Amino acid sequence: MSELETPAVRAVGVRVSYGETRALDGVDLEVAPGRVHGLIGMNGSGKSALFKALMGLVRTEAGSIEIFGEDPVRSRKELRIAYTPQTEDVDWDFPISVTDVVAMGRYGQMGWRRRSTGRDREAVSAALDRCELADLADRQIGALSGGQRKRAFVARGLAQGADLLLLDEPFAGVDKRSEAMITGLLRELSEEGKTVLVSTHDLVAVPALCDEVALINRQVIAHGPPEETLTPDLLAQAFGGFVPREALRPEEAVA
Repeated sequence: MSELETPAVRAVGVRVSYGETRALDGVDLEVAPGRVHGLIGMNGSGKSALFKALMGLVRTEAGSIEIFGEDPVRSRKELRIAYTPQTEDVDWDFPISVTDVVAMGRYGQMGWRRRSTGRDREAVSAALDRCELADLADRQIGALSGGQRKRAFVARGLAQGADLLLLDEPFAGVDKRSEAMITGLLRELSEEGKTVLVSTHDLVAVPALCDEVALINRQVIAHGPPEETLTPDLLAQAFGGFVPREALRPEEAVA
């Protein structure tokens, strides 16, 4: 099987628990390379748990995961995966610049002394430009707006040069400009052959952003093109019987 034919993600029967709480209960998901895939579900549906399992950051009780045909931990060590969590564990008062944050995406390629090369600096500069942060490169990270901070951490993943980008709620708390910029960037990356898996609550933006959508509620309820997946019946299954109002057509949303 060629690189292009190998799924970017293949999860079969994946089960994850946190103590007595079952976060994932037999997840089956195959993600084709070079596309933007949406991951849709309510809070507590297992989206973040799935991302962590794909990164090899949590133990799976059952099932198997492959990233480009390899073990997730090996793929992470080879820097093929970049992960932007929903919330960053950051001391926003720490004196670190936007450039420093983005440069963290290159750490795995710098060696133990963390000495950057011209190639590293070029990657960081290009990521700042693509995320429209070049003018803020020297600013302390905590001085940025919510949308700008999110873009900085997207830029970090970009600088890494990963083949698979996992973004957990990248539009949460961002301004419209940042949302539009991130959406356009993710579309560009997929056209360049990168694979993107993004969780979001913004169902209105999904058709323009995503080639495919997976609905999840501890299991994958449905996976396919947005027009076939974001239906009231399937959304009700994913959201525990509740259909998000923004998913309804105007005539269906009348109180």
